[in-house]
Amino acid sequence: MTGTESDGTHFPVVIVGAGPTGMTAALLLGRYGVPCLVLDRWEDVYPQPRAVHLDDEVYRILGDLGLAEDFAAISRPGRGLRLCDKRIRTLAEFERDPDARPHGYPQANMFDQPELERLMRSHIARYDSVQMRGGCEITDVQNLKDSVRVRYDSTEDGTGHWVTADYVLGCDGANSVVRRSIGSKMEDLGFEQRWLVVDIETDVDLEQWDGVHQVCDSERSATYMRIGPTRYRWEFRMLDGETLDEFTDLSAIHPFIAPWFVSGEIPDMKLIRSAEYTFRAQVVDRWRDRRVFLLGDSAHLTPPFIGQGMGAGLRDARNLVWKLVGVLDGHLKETSLDSYETERKTHAKQMIELAVAIGWAMTGGSRLTGIMRANIAPALGYLPFIGEKVTASTTPSLARSPYVLRSPVPVRTLAGKLCPNSPLDGGARLDDLAPGRFLFVSSTPLAVGHRREIERRGAVVVEVAASSELGVWLRRGHAVAAIVRPDRTVMASGTSVPSLHTKVPTTAFRRTECPAPVATKPAPTRTVNKRRR
Repeated sequence: MTGTESDGTHFPVVIVGAGPTGMTAALLLGRYGVPCLVLDRWEDVYPQPRAVHLDDEVYRILGDLGLAEDFAAISRPGRGLRLCDKRIRTLAEFERDPDARPHGYPQANMFDQPELERLMRSHIARYDSVQMRGGCEITDVQNLKDSVRVRYDSTEDGTGHWVTADYVLGCDGANSVVRRSIGSKMEDLGFEQRWLVVDIETDVDLEQWDGVHQVCDSERSATYMRIGPTRYRWEFRMLDGETLDEFTDLSAIHPFIAPWFVSGEIPDMKLIRSAEYTFRAQVVDRWRDRRVFLLGDSAHLTPPFIGQGMGAGLRDARNLVWKLVGVLDGHLKETSLDSYETERKTHAKQMIELAVAIGWAMTGGSRLTGIMRANIAPALGYLPFIGEKVTASTTPSLARSPYVLRSPVPVRTLAGKLCPNSPLDGGARLDDLAPGRFLFVSSTPLAVGHRREIERRGAVVVEVAASSELGVWLRRGHAVAAIVRPDRTVMASGTSVPSLHTKVPTTAFRRTECPAPVATKPAPTRTVNKRRR
């Protein structure tokens, strides 16, 4: 999947960074048949485990990429959250309903990031339009008059190279060269803590409750979770003056993890890694500079307390790519891309602020605060509305934009929310129908003229019974119909089909089926979109 290019080759899209965010963007572009090049510093998957959790909304993105079945084989559904004191005694427990699957997948899922990245790379081979090149140290990204130049050095021999693109997606992480090249800066949201992250492998079952354990202690907060059959992770807040050098072998880590071993004895196990992380809360001031976009950790950083760090990057890619394809094809205006920052910045910031609030609630304050927390937490487990907030995976609605049509005055609407991936007649789910295209979901029969106009605009009509899951969802949202975007966000909803159907954008997306595996072709020559230029 790697190759060499002569300097100056042009691509419609260049993706900088081959982590989960970059690979999601590449797989989506591949599904639409858009040629793209992925540049990454590493020749292969980065081997160290990092992200370990994603929710059902993000799992749904993997399903849209055709990865659901393979991901199920490498992941483990999460049971819920348990709040503990420093002696690992349970303060409160919030268990998820395993049957609650509005998007068709478990609401919490544990996994090993390198395994996910290998899975994503294996699926790239399905698309002859996607090329990957490792060993590339990006040095500069420069907006030109009608394209972007990306410069990079080979990590093998130091030689300099460059390519151009219609658009560049900066998915190159927290220390993003792309972000620095366009002059965007991170805005601090007021959270910074140093944590020790420990990954352990052992064949011994710890016989612990199979969910996330959060130790609520102002001095030594901690998190425990089981990642897989033989994989476990602990995270411990580091004290002032402590350094990673103190925790590089198992003997130093034993006192930290011993409380989770029921027998009191530490079994044979392998230390996969111990690493120091500084958890920060930041969001970039500008997500776009003309033809250059920032995604994933290049655009936002969050503490891990609600497990949304990696998932936010996948949400970025899914939000942006269908709009980018529409612009490249000439069916959407270039200004459509402005909605990416409008929608994603607000959503990402809300999720980061939630993570910060939960982080402070579980780990912050004085010793007195910790005593109060220990006395209040047990009562929370008996309050149903608290448990629902803790275990639910539903994220906030997207902000109002040209593709989220709702009144500036707060009213009950489905616009900005995710449409459920509900079952349809015949056993399929909504996402199995016309992936990558607009849908018009209605619980009332459409007139012939309305249907014809919706289909002329490139959307697919989905008529559902009023008693079906989608019919009930529409009714609860005070609607009889909804326009659902390719990323399955509701663009608009209403009580009148005649007044709603003309709001469907006119699109004619490229192929959305997965082509058969083919041999990698040489880099495409520069293509010009005549309708757009």
